[in-house]
Amino acid sequence: MSPQSLFSIGDPSHVAAARTALGDLMHSGGFDETRAGRGGLMLTEAATNILKHAGEGSMLMRSLSSDGLKGVEILALDKGPGIADWERSSADGVSSAGTPGTGLGAMRRLSDEFDVYTRDKGGTIVRMALWSGAMKTGAGTCNVGTVCIPVKGEEVCGDSWGIATHADGVTLVVADGLGHGLQAHDASMAAVEVLMKYPADPPTRLLDTAHGALRATRGAAMAVARCDFAKREITYAGAGNISGSVAGVGQRKQMISHAGIVGHKIHSSRQLSYPWPQGALLIMHSDGLETQWNLDDYPGLAERHPALVAAVLYRDYTRGRDDVTVVVLRAGH
Repeated sequence: MSPQSLFSIGDPSHVAAARTALGDLMHSGGFDETRAGRGGLMLTEAATNILKHAGEGSMLMRSLSSDGLKGVEILALDKGPGIADWERSSADGVSSAGTPGTGLGAMRRLSDEFDVYTRDKGGTIVRMALWSGAMKTGAGTCNVGTVCIPVKGEEVCGDSWGIATHADGVTLVVADGLGHGLQAHDASMAAVEVLMKYPADPPTRLLDTAHGALRATRGAAMAVARCDFAKREITYAGAGNISGSVAGVGQRKQMISHAGIVGHKIHSSRQLSYPWPQGALLIMHSDGLETQWNLDDYPGLAERHPALVAAVLYRDYTRGRDDVTVVVLRAGH
């Protein structure tokens, strides 16, 4: 996982602060001046659109890596009026605010990756990614989207997540350290480090290993999902209040976690297998997010980039009194 920064966008001064932070992120990622300039323009266009059309919103940014390249991801979120006709509005020269109308088209043109989810009267979320160099062609094995944000007033998030590859696919871990702040972060990161050390282990073994590794910490809620791409199957085990489900195709299937605190007390360590239909999403989140969401309320969202799914759930269902992590995974897309 990589740290994610949240910036509220409510006036022009907020745009400048977010742009400075993005510049620092791109500099540390080795971006040249031309691409760093593109990133600044992308962010400015997105933030300006939020101010013009929604009045306020927020931006999330984090670093990316793939095949030796560094990247940055920007998510722009608002609860404004949305866009009734996205394709028309994203064409250069089309505006609903009496301006030249270059913002949406410019964002798409400047980005290496671009996706959007918007509904009439339902707000807009834009995802943009920029890489430090040319990406290899061809689809990857999976697409991951995430939001991982600390509770207000804390510098670091007490939740952590990680993903590791193995011979059959990938394994995803989400952990929620008890409480908030640095000690909670240390506990949840210790759980993720177990996955990185033993990526081929089954979920129950990872839970048991983490149970020993976290004894000197506050402990954490933890869930492990081992994804088999060929079998289209997820094997899942969890202890504590991490939620896992398969959604987006047919009825949402909730996965089962058991009571316990990894590092302190686990009543049982059992794993179950669940079918993973083609096109379905694996969605895991900490209890900073409400559980009563339904992707059917967002027509077309399940087909968008997983980061947009994570961002919509964060925007509309975060409890606001806890760290929150949402991780969304789609295979072979």
